[in-house]
Amino acid sequence: MVRTETEGRPSEARSRLLRTAGQVFYAEGIHSVGVDRLVAEAQVTRATFYRHFPSKESLVLAYLNEADLAIRGQADAAVAAGLPAADTIRAISTSIAQHIRSAGFRGCAFLNAVAEYPDPEHPVHQAVLAHRQWFLDTVTELLTEVREQSAESAARHFVMLRDGAMAEGCLSDPELVCETFLHGVDGLLEAHAEPVRA
Repeated sequence: MVRTETEGRPSEARSRLLRTAGQVFYAEGIHSVGVDRLVAEAQVTRATFYRHFPSKESLVLAYLNEADLAIRGQADAAVAAGLPAADTIRAISTSIAQHIRSAGFRGCAFLNAVAEYPDPEHPVHQAVLAHRQWFLDTVTELLTEVREQSAESAARHFVMLRDGAMAEGCLSDPELVCETFLHGVDGLLEAHAEPVRA
Protein backbone atom coordinates (compact mmCIF):
# COMPACT_ATOMS: atom_id res chain seq x y z
CA MET A 1 0.00 0.00 0.00
CA VAL A 2 1.34 3.44 -0.93
CA ARG A 3 1.42 5.85 2.00
CA THR A 4 0.14 9.34 1.42
CA GLU A 5 1.87 12.38 2.85
CA THR A 6 -0.74 12.65 5.59
CA GLU A 7 -0.20 9.02 6.60
CA GLY A 8 3.58 9.09 6.49
CA ARG A 9 6.34 11.63 6.67
CA PRO A 10 5.81 15.00 5.02
CA SER A 11 7.78 15.32 1.78
CA GLU A 12 11.21 16.93 1.88
CA ALA A 13 10.03 19.61 -0.56
CA ARG A 14 7.11 20.56 1.70
CA SER A 15 9.42 20.67 4.72
CA ARG A 16 11.86 22.92 2.85
CA LEU A 17 9.05 25.25 1.81
CA LEU A 18 7.77 25.49 5.38
CA ARG A 19 11.28 26.01 6.76
CA THR A 20 12.00 28.71 4.17
CA ALA A 21 8.66 30.40 4.78
CA GLY A 22 9.26 30.35 8.52
CA GLN A 23 12.61 32.06 8.12
CA VAL A 24 11.70 34.73 5.56
CA PHE A 25 8.16 35.49 6.75
CA TYR A 26 9.44 36.00 10.29
CA ALA A 27 12.51 38.02 9.28
CA GLU A 28 11.00 40.17 6.52
CA GLY A 29 7.22 40.04 6.77
CA ILE A 30 4.63 38.05 4.86
CA HIS A 31 3.39 40.43 2.16
CA SER A 32 6.93 41.45 1.18
CA VAL A 33 7.86 37.87 0.20
CA GLY A 34 6.47 36.45 -3.03
CA VAL A 35 6.02 32.90 -4.25
CA ASP A 36 8.96 33.23 -6.67
CA ARG A 37 11.30 34.03 -3.78
CA LEU A 38 9.99 31.11 -1.71
CA VAL A 39 10.33 28.70 -4.65
CA ALA A 40 13.90 29.85 -5.36
CA GLU A 41 15.08 29.70 -1.75
CA ALA A 42 13.41 26.35 -1.04
CA GLN A 43 14.83 24.99 -4.32
CA VAL A 44 11.53 23.63 -5.59
CA THR A 45 9.50 24.23 -8.72
CA ARG A 46 6.33 26.31 -8.80
CA ALA A 47 4.41 23.11 -9.59
CA THR A 48 5.82 21.52 -6.43
CA PHE A 49 4.87 24.59 -4.41
CA TYR A 50 1.27 24.49 -5.63
CA ARG A 51 1.04 20.73 -5.16
CA HIS A 52 1.74 21.19 -1.44
CA PHE A 53 0.15 24.61 -0.95
CA PRO A 54 -2.72 25.65 -3.24
CA SER A 55 -1.96 29.31 -2.49
CA LYS A 56 0.49 31.51 -0.64
CA GLU A 57 -2.22 31.99 1.99
CA SER A 58 -2.27 28.25 2.67
CA LEU A 59 1.50 28.37 3.23
CA VAL A 60 1.07 31.32 5.60
CA LEU A 61 -1.50 29.31 7.56
CA ALA A 62 0.86 26.31 7.66
CA TYR A 63 3.68 28.58 8.88
CA LEU A 64 1.48 29.89 11.70
CA ASN A 65 0.38 26.35 12.52
CA GLU A 66 4.04 25.33 12.92
CA ALA A 67 4.65 28.32 15.21
CA ASP A 68 1.53 27.42 17.20
CA LEU A 69 2.66 23.80 17.61
CA ALA A 70 6.10 24.90 18.82
CA ILE A 71 4.62 27.18 21.49
CA ARG A 72 2.08 24.54 22.54
CA GLY A 73 4.96 22.08 22.85
CA GLN A 74 6.83 24.42 25.20
CA ALA A 75 3.71 24.94 27.32
CA ASP A 76 2.97 21.20 27.37
CA ALA A 77 6.54 20.47 28.48
CA ALA A 78 6.24 23.01 31.30
CA VAL A 79 2.93 21.48 32.45
CA ALA A 80 4.30 17.92 32.13
CA ALA A 81 7.12 18.75 34.55
CA GLY A 82 4.51 18.50 37.31
CA LEU A 83 5.49 21.69 39.10
CA PRO A 84 3.03 23.80 41.08
CA ALA A 85 0.97 26.03 38.78
CA ALA A 86 2.87 29.23 39.67
CA ASP A 87 6.18 27.56 38.84
CA THR A 88 4.72 26.26 35.59
CA ILE A 89 3.84 29.84 34.64
CA ARG A 90 7.39 30.88 35.58
CA ALA A 91 8.73 28.08 33.32
CA ILE A 92 6.54 29.29 30.42
CA SER A 93 7.77 32.83 31.09
CA THR A 94 11.38 31.65 31.04
CA SER A 95 10.85 30.03 27.62
CA ILE A 96 9.35 33.31 26.37
CA ALA A 97 12.41 35.17 27.70
CA GLN A 98 14.75 32.67 26.00
CA HIS A 99 12.96 33.35 22.70
CA ILE A 100 13.33 37.10 23.17
CA ARG A 101 17.08 36.64 23.79
CA SER A 102 17.53 34.44 20.70
CA ALA A 103 19.49 35.58 17.65
CA GLY A 104 17.30 37.12 14.97
CA PHE A 105 14.39 37.79 17.33
CA ARG A 106 11.82 39.99 15.57
CA GLY A 107 8.88 39.95 17.93
CA CYS A 108 5.84 37.68 18.08
CA ALA A 109 5.15 35.84 14.82
CA PHE A 110 1.41 36.05 15.52
CA LEU A 111 1.32 39.78 16.31
CA ASN A 112 3.48 40.40 13.24
CA ALA A 113 1.10 38.37 11.07
CA VAL A 114 -2.08 40.00 12.36
CA ALA A 115 -0.62 43.43 11.63
CA GLU A 116 -0.46 42.37 7.96
CA TYR A 117 -3.94 40.81 7.98
CA PRO A 118 -6.17 43.30 9.84
CA ASP A 119 -9.47 41.97 8.46
CA PRO A 120 -11.02 40.01 11.39
CA GLU A 121 -12.68 37.62 8.94
CA HIS A 122 -9.49 36.68 7.10
CA PRO A 123 -8.30 33.09 7.80
CA VAL A 124 -4.84 34.33 8.86
CA HIS A 125 -6.39 36.78 11.34
CA GLN A 126 -8.63 33.98 12.60
CA ALA A 127 -5.62 31.67 13.07
CA VAL A 128 -3.90 34.33 15.15
CA LEU A 129 -7.01 34.80 17.30
CA ALA A 130 -7.33 31.03 17.81
CA HIS A 131 -3.71 30.77 18.95
CA ARG A 132 -4.10 33.69 21.33
CA GLN A 133 -7.31 32.28 22.77
CA TRP A 134 -5.57 28.96 23.43
CA PHE A 135 -2.70 30.79 25.15
CA LEU A 136 -5.07 32.87 27.29
CA ASP A 137 -7.08 29.74 28.22
CA THR A 138 -3.89 27.88 29.17
CA VAL A 139 -2.67 30.68 31.43
CA THR A 140 -6.16 31.15 32.92
CA GLU A 141 -6.32 27.46 33.80
CA LEU A 142 -2.93 27.60 35.51
CA LEU A 143 -3.79 30.78 37.41
CA THR A 144 -7.07 29.18 38.53
CA GLU A 145 -4.93 26.53 40.26
CA VAL A 146 -3.05 29.30 42.07
CA ARG A 147 -6.30 31.04 43.09
CA GLU A 148 -9.60 30.75 41.30
CA GLN A 149 -10.82 34.27 42.07
CA SER A 150 -9.76 36.83 39.44
CA ALA A 151 -7.85 34.21 37.40
CA GLU A 152 -9.23 35.53 34.10
CA SER A 153 -8.18 39.08 34.91
CA ALA A 154 -4.71 37.93 35.99
CA ALA A 155 -4.38 35.85 32.81
CA ARG A 156 -5.20 38.87 30.63
CA HIS A 157 -2.59 40.82 32.60
CA PHE A 158 -0.03 38.06 31.94
CA VAL A 159 -0.77 38.07 28.20
CA MET A 160 -0.33 41.84 28.11
CA LEU A 161 3.00 41.54 29.93
CA ARG A 162 4.06 38.92 27.39
CA ASP A 163 2.89 41.00 24.42
CA GLY A 164 4.75 44.04 25.72
CA ALA A 165 7.94 42.06 26.25
CA MET A 166 7.71 40.55 22.75
CA ALA A 167 7.24 43.99 21.19
CA GLU A 168 9.96 45.68 23.24
CA GLY A 169 12.36 42.75 22.87
CA CYS A 170 13.21 43.64 19.28
CA LEU A 171 13.45 47.38 19.98
CA SER A 172 15.76 47.58 22.98
CA ASP A 173 18.14 45.58 25.17
CA PRO A 174 16.65 42.06 25.34
CA GLU A 175 18.35 41.34 28.67
CA LEU A 176 16.69 44.34 30.30
CA VAL A 177 13.36 43.48 28.65
CA CYS A 178 13.51 39.89 29.93
CA GLU A 179 14.51 40.98 33.42
CA THR A 180 11.59 43.42 33.52
CA PHE A 181 9.16 40.85 32.10
CA LEU A 182 10.15 38.09 34.55
CA HIS A 183 10.03 40.54 37.46
CA GLY A 184 6.55 41.57 36.33
CA VAL A 185 5.41 37.94 36.17
CA ASP A 186 6.68 37.33 39.72
CA GLY A 187 4.80 40.40 40.93
CA LEU A 188 1.64 39.30 39.15
CA LEU A 189 1.84 35.82 40.66
CA GLU A 190 2.42 37.19 44.15
CA ALA A 191 -0.49 39.60 43.83
CA HIS A 192 -2.77 36.92 42.39
CA ALA A 193 -1.92 34.43 45.16
CA GLU A 194 -2.89 36.92 47.87
CA PRO A 195 -6.42 36.32 49.15
CA VAL A 196 -8.75 39.28 48.74
CA ARG A 197 -9.32 40.98 52.09
CA ALA A 198 -12.90 41.75 53.03
